[in-house]
Amino acid sequence: MYRISYADEVVKDDLPNILEPWKTEIRKAIETKLTTRPEIYSRPLRRSLKGYRKLRVGGYRIIFRIENNNVKIFIIQHRSTVYTKAPDRL
Repeated sequence: MYRISYADEVVKDDLPNILEPWKTEIRKAIETKLTTRPEIYSRPLRRSLKGYRKLRVGGYRIIFRIENNNVKIFIIQHRSTVYTKAPDRL
């Protein structure tokens, strides 16, 4: 089992801007996929985001890093904006 932790910006900035039905889907994906086998359900990122991984949930992307048995989530945003805002946050 992997433990999930969130960056402060995810709780303050990202989650309040997501509609409730998508929050439920994202929460379900985190609880089922990222707590069990994050390396299988996600894909590695390249270039400036090397070392991070992404999980796709509909039109949203969850960018995270696996550190031992901990999954640290850094950003949850729509795919149209996530890759432009991610380098500033990471």
